[in-house]
Amino acid sequence: IDEFRGTSDVNTKATEFRICQNIFVHDLEKSNLRAIDSINRGAESIRFTIQDENTDVKKLLENLPLEKVTTYFNLAFLSVDFVKKIDAIAKQENAKIFCNLDPIGELAKGGNWFVTKEKNNFETLNLISAATSSISFISIDAGLYQNAGANMVQQIGYSLAHANEYFNRSDSYRNGTINQPIVFEISVGTNYFFEIAKLRALRLLFNLIAKEYNHNFDCHLLVSPTKRNKTIYDYNVNMLRTTTECMSAILGGADAIANLPYDALYHKDNEFGDRIARNQLLILKHESYFDKVNNPADGSYYIESLTNQLAEKALALFKDIEANGGFLKQLNEGIIKRKIQESADKEQELFDSGKEILLGTNKYPNKNDRMAANLELFPFVKIKPRKTLITPIIEKRLAEQMEYDRIKEEK
Repeated sequence: IDEFRGTSDVNTKATEFRICQNIFVHDLEKSNLRAIDSINRGAESIRFTIQDENTDVKKLLENLPLEKVTTYFNLAFLSVDFVKKIDAIAKQENAKIFCNLDPIGELAKGGNWFVTKEKNNFETLNLISAATSSISFISIDAGLYQNAGANMVQQIGYSLAHANEYFNRSDSYRNGTINQPIVFEISVGTNYFFEIAKLRALRLLFNLIAKEYNHNFDCHLLVSPTKRNKTIYDYNVNMLRTTTECMSAILGGADAIANLPYDALYHKDNEFGDRIARNQLLILKHESYFDKVNNPADGSYYIESLTNQLAEKALALFKDIEANGGFLKQLNEGIIKRKIQESADKEQELFDSGKEILLGTNKYPNKNDRMAANLELFPFVKIKPRKTLITPIIEKRLAEQMEYDRIKEEK
């Protein structure tokens, strides 16, 4: 890849974006009923998060209109047999299913690879590739970099280098037999036009790199609002933040959007929060007409210029990573984490000094606001001592320290 030649081949299909509902699977029956209810109330795709390898997938998907609804599985484990079951259902039901497997993302976020019977996680992926034909199974957890504080060029460059490791290490990509797109799970912030350009630049550069491997499938962008700028105090402002973030996602070319409920930081999943989050997307789609035009950002000099600049800088970063041993090597050596931390520290400094504003938190806070009694979830970075191969990349919100101090003052 010698050079980048502009944005003429960006193809974003805003008319086809899908509203996605996140469901954490604990109780099979409740999760199934919740999925059916969400679809009846406007959801067009479902993302199940599964932690138990013994989960009965067939029962989980019972009575779902699989031929119409896109289904995503985020698995907390790596298992050939489990993915084969999902593939069999996809084949039988003619369903569009993405099984989001990302061992490199697991290493980056948790510090360790998945535990498997096989020699290593890449061998497991190769076995899955040989045993499946009807599902997509490679995913890139690009949201990790955004939520940890990486700047936009880093987010794009690291995501591409992350994907390139799979191109290099997967038998199916090397021999050109893969027949499914790669999923990028991305987080977007409130820098409206830049986030539009970020998604466009990522798609453009991915297609540029994929051609080198004879991979002719466009990437699939599953987008969510970032947690980094969300707050527990004056939490209703989160709805304003997620609305503009979802708008950026649509205009930037997201294939599916899973909105973040305004109370997701401190409340367990609840019907009201989910309904509001889903309705924000329904309003954008059916009342604000965001699904009427494809390539809506084309012809905007400002967005085209931003896309070009981000793409050029991200491609330079990608090439630098590859020239210095590749993404996995730099991840293992702690270089990726250090670079992200440097960017995160700069942004944290701006927030702490009041130059970066979160309304209701570091500007115009309501001193009478009390949250200590409302915390169903712990909204701060959790310290979990354990042995890891590398130091994990930690997701952290800008307002954490300020909020932690306020919570302590309440008690």
